[in-house]
Amino acid sequence: MVIRCTHCEKKYEVAEDKLTHTVTKARCRKCGKTFSLQDQKNTSENGGNGGKVTNNRPRTIGVSLSKGGVGKSTTAVNLAAGLAMAGYKVLLVDTDTQGQDSFMLGVKPEAGLTELVIGEMPAREVMCKARENLWLLAGGKSLAGLKRMIDRKDFGGELTLKEALEPLESEFDYVVVDTSPGWDPLTVNVLFYVQDLLTPVSLEVMTLQGLGEFLKSLSAIRKYRKGISLKYILPTFHDKRIRQTDTILRKIKEIYPKLLCPSIRYNVRLSEAPAYGKSIYEYAPGCNGAHDYRQLVRTVTGRDDLFR
Repeated sequence: MVIRCTHCEKKYEVAEDKLTHTVTKARCRKCGKTFSLQDQKNTSENGGNGGKVTNNRPRTIGVSLSKGGVGKSTTAVNLAAGLAMAGYKVLLVDTDTQGQDSFMLGVKPEAGLTELVIGEMPAREVMCKARENLWLLAGGKSLAGLKRMIDRKDFGGELTLKEALEPLESEFDYVVVDTSPGWDPLTVNVLFYVQDLLTPVSLEVMTLQGLGEFLKSLSAIRKYRKGISLKYILPTFHDKRIRQTDTILRKIKEIYPKLLCPSIRYNVRLSEAPAYGKSIYEYAPGCNGAHDYRQLVRTVTGRDDLFR
């Protein structure tokens, strides 16, 4: 049967006779964390689907840092597009009032996240199919009003996004949520919804300070929402010509060795692609940026075979 690490989704083929009733946990060789086997064994014993782990929820990943200019939208869009290219059904949710994800994908949705949350339009009409296997819930200026609506709620305002998105989850394998810079009601909503956080960190001193502040705020959130964890720290704008970037990267690796992803190298093609409404894989598939984001998709899925 096939078992899967519930932390990094690395899959292993294991002979069923090895998994006796006394074996309830396993340690993942990829991420080093321990995970339960009970639900996975139950799935296999009940027929399942060839040993594949079944889960009613998709993986929900928030791309977030309270500092701007670190590549959050670039990362969210290219991670979502890469997962879709790999055959997963993906929903990309833009919670930023700038609405850049639509621009980067070259689509012009007539509605988006605001209309879904307030119930003005049904989900089928607000989800824009941006690519094969990829759907977008667009952000934009209307989110400013949504933030005010959340602020006015006397109770449960932090669960507004969760309540709106959960009915859609059964259709997707991944939900990737792009957040705005700063700390606002929608960012808090994202942290009360997603399971995993991916934090892009440009290799600058001020960004390290921003990471520290963000982790303090995240710690406060985790007192009330235990289901969220920081899973990935993604160095961006890695320019090997600048000595300081390597110094900062080493420092991050010392502090967060298990969370650090392979860097996204500085690449001018990444800044050019949005002007053409294309992902980096479409605009310049052979460039360093496309190579690095493919590696990010492999890291997130735990599948080293992708795009080979």
